[in-house]
Amino acid sequence: QVQLVESGGGLVQPGGSLKLSCAASGFSTDSYAIGWFRQAPGKEREFVAVISWSGGSRDYADSVKGRFTISRDNAKNTVYLQMNSLKPEDTAVYYCAAGFHGSDLARRYDYWGQGTQVTVSS
Repeated sequence: QVQLVESGGGLVQPGGSLKLSCAASGFSTDSYAIGWFRQAPGKEREFVAVISWSGGSRDYADSVKGRFTISRDNAKNTVYLQMNSLKPEDTAVYYCAAGFHGSDLARRYDYWGQGTQVTVSS
């Protein structure tokens, strides 16, 4: 059974940090690009970051460049999203997704996790 499970979300103050994890089971992530997306209440799901299957290529949304870092450990079948200097506008449910081709388009991904809530508030 193919499964992606996100963890690491929570409540953090503005300026704080969180590290999200995306653990895969039922398939090997080393053949897939992994993307992170987020969706705030009343808004469309938006691209956050993507990493190629080898980890050699990464891309970020302009809104998170310089603050978020995506990385992967294929030996652990896990992808991470380190989020620093968090802002209230980063509040959303964060999803990871796996696809053969890295993309900023949600429709290019085949497998999705259930999401983890990130809330940035004082």
